[in-house]
Amino acid sequence: MLSKMKINSGIINDPSRVITLANFISLFRAFLAIPIIYSMVYPNWNWLTGVLILIAILSDALDGYFARRAKAVTHFGKWLDPAADFIVIISILVYLVGINQFPIWFFIFYLVRHIIIAGFAIYCINYGYMILHANWWGKWATGISTLGIFLHIFELYSLPWLKMFSIYVATALLLISMVQYLKQFIISIRSRHD
Repeated sequence: MLSKMKINSGIINDPSRVITLANFISLFRAFLAIPIIYSMVYPNWNWLTGVLILIAILSDALDGYFARRAKAVTHFGKWLDPAADFIVIISILVYLVGINQFPIWFFIFYLVRHIIIAGFAIYCINYGYMILHANWWGKWATGISTLGIFLHIFELYSLPWLKMFSIYVATALLLISMVQYLKQFIISIRSRHD
């Protein structure tokens, strides 16, 4: 019995695992981009768009919760979680920019920022320097970006200023988080060469 518990404990704590409940939730969130965009095409389905976006937001909280609770935080999960966020957000932005309902400068900035971070992250993992994990600046940046996008889909007419204000705050947080990530990369690379 004891040996079986040790084996199960080893499996749960193995960071190289791919198949976990948390990773399935992240993958589910990435695929939610398809029905979200489809529902946005039809104005009568706005309620469904709102429900699907709320499910995506909830899944973002749940995957981390289940990963920590089950002691199943994995290297793949550290990549998949922000990748799922990126897929959903960038899909919605492409659609909104395409129908002239969102500022293109934020879309370009958001895309370039992620390409820069992903490039460094791939370089670092390829040479064994580090495996990137989300920081709190990045989590807040994603949350406020989501709020700004949500307000471009469902405008609060009582607070018209909030729509662009949230985008400016998200931009500042995205810049701060990018600087934090780049510092992590540089420190990990330098520490291996010292």
